Amino acid sequence: MTAPALEKPPLPAQPSADPAPARTTAPASPEPAGRASSASPARRRFLQGAWAVSLLAVLITGFVGYLFTLSHVQERHYQSTAHKTFRDQLARAVAPTGAAADGDPVALLDIPAIGLHQAVVVEGTTGRDLMRGPGHRRDTALPGQAGVAVVFGRGASFGAPFAELSRLRVGDKIEATTGQGRFTYTVNVYGDGDHPISDPVRNRLVLVTGDSDWIPGSTVLVGARLDGDPETNPGGRPATVPYDKALAADKGALATLQLWMLGLLAAVVSATVLARVWHRSAAYLSLAPVVGALLWAVYENAAALLPNLY
Repeated sequence: MTAPALEKPPLPAQPSADPAPARTTAPASPEPAGRASSASPARRRFLQGAWAVSLLAVLITGFVGYLFTLSHVQERHYQSTAHKTFRDQLARAVAPTGAAADGDPVALLDIPAIGLHQAVVVEGTTGRDLMRGPGHRRDTALPGQAGVAVVFGRGASFGAPFAELSRLRVGDKIEATTGQGRFTYTVNVYGDGDHPISDPVRNRLVLVTGDSDWIPGSTVLVGARLDGDPETNPGGRPATVPYDKALAADKGALATLQLWMLGLLAAVVSATVLARVWHRSAAYLSLAPVVGALLWAVYENAAALLPNLY
């Protein structure tokens, strides 16, 4: 009997000789190391420069705002305080009639034609003195006294008391009040930096301001004669200093400005460091008044470097 033939098991399928290639995404070629390393520092330098320019623009804008807004508030505050002080001195008959300390009130000035009323005239004509109001040149007579009285006033910043001085016309009245009484002057002559006032009358008043409401390059002068008899001039006036001259800049403020700027920088750095270790909002709020006060001092000293009649 013949044994049945055994069936052979099927052979496993052989892989194809030409399999379809797998679809793969080619890796992006890496950026050259040199280009990446050079782009990052360049970007950092650009951002640092942009921040520096932005900060400088903010500071300059703030300074312009200070000159044309906040400086007027500052001058009005001083005028209000000085007016009360001088009125009290007049009432007690102790107002100065001779030499006085820098910044002390020495007279009241009224010029109705340009809308100036009860302006307190302070002693001195440096840039800092004229931040307080019109200034009496220390080596001249006081208004109402025998001789020539000279008063400077700003034309654009810090209240700009003499901004409209050029509108005065011959015949306009100027009234001054001092510890010796009330006096009236009549405008009669004009001049400028190139053509000083020439007037043979001995007892007169000369008002001086800048010739521009931008950065002045010369002066405007208005002369007025005293109506009536003058009061006694005690003399003994101190000599002027270089910063008393028309259009002079108070260069002594430069060192003070640098110190205030260092203080401002220290306050900003302190606020930045404190914000990292403390609550950010609380850090900024706590140091904001300090930064504001330091910034005000920086702007005030920077303004002293401008021409004193500005």
